[in-house]
Amino acid sequence: MKIREILNSGTRSISFEFFPPQTDQGTESLFNTIQSLRRFRPNYVSVTYGAGGSTRDKTLGIVSRIKDETDQEVMCHVTCVGQTKEDVHNVLARLHEAGIENVLGLRGDPPRGQEKFVPAEGGFLHSADLIAHIQANFDFGIGAACFPEGHLDSVDLNSDMDYLKKKVDSGADFLVTQLFFDNNDFHDFMDRVEQTGIRVPIIAGILPILSTPQIRRFTALCGAKIPSDLNEQLDKFADNDDAVRDIGIDHATKQVAELWRDGVAGVHLYTLNRSYSVSCILDQLAIGNE
Repeated sequence: MKIREILNSGTRSISFEFFPPQTDQGTESLFNTIQSLRRFRPNYVSVTYGAGGSTRDKTLGIVSRIKDETDQEVMCHVTCVGQTKEDVHNVLARLHEAGIENVLGLRGDPPRGQEKFVPAEGGFLHSADLIAHIQANFDFGIGAACFPEGHLDSVDLNSDMDYLKKKVDSGADFLVTQLFFDNNDFHDFMDRVEQTGIRVPIIAGILPILSTPQIRRFTALCGAKIPSDLNEQLDKFADNDDAVRDIGIDHATKQVAELWRDGVAGVHLYTLNRSYSVSCILDQLAIGNE
């Protein structure tokens, strides 16, 4: 089923994001996590993507296995990084042949060690270009990324919205946000979306924090800010991952509860291939068991 059909039905979606592990043992652990989270009846799950080589192949293998071995809808991320247009087209064709119905079209982050994104020779420069290619050549449900606090490469929030509208006009059916920790940023973003005339469902991406050093790295890479009260707690318990995990569960639970009350189209939980925090959040809110 296309994700747009789920969202257009008025159903508030719950979804989980996973990444492809590097080892066979990690892959089996991932599938144990997927199985343990099935009780929350996610509307779909997604798998991140690395361009070229084994990471890309692992992604394709994992999404195909999820499709074949579970009853869960699966969305595959596809990026522009390190690939020609022909490379990307071939990946999309493989996904189509495997029965995958939904993709998330992304530009992708620069490879490690590079500060700026540089397209491969003969590759796509922007995610909107990739989305337009998908729309013109395949019958996928198409998602795109959006950034409540603005993309790091954006000149300002107005230009960020202009580019987001271009993604939608190119064929994106729905949007999934980058992680954020202050719901006020999400609400301000939704106001800008309304003013820009964007009319597709927007799913809120929520990351349960697992450790202080880890979230410091993540936010440095994506530009998300941490509210001062949460930041103080992360500093206080920086050497105690269990305490930080509990803080992360509490903060994410409050975020999701508020978003749910405000009628968000869906919540997309960045699991980091772990089930504990996500399970605690959804159990506390009885979401997925309605």
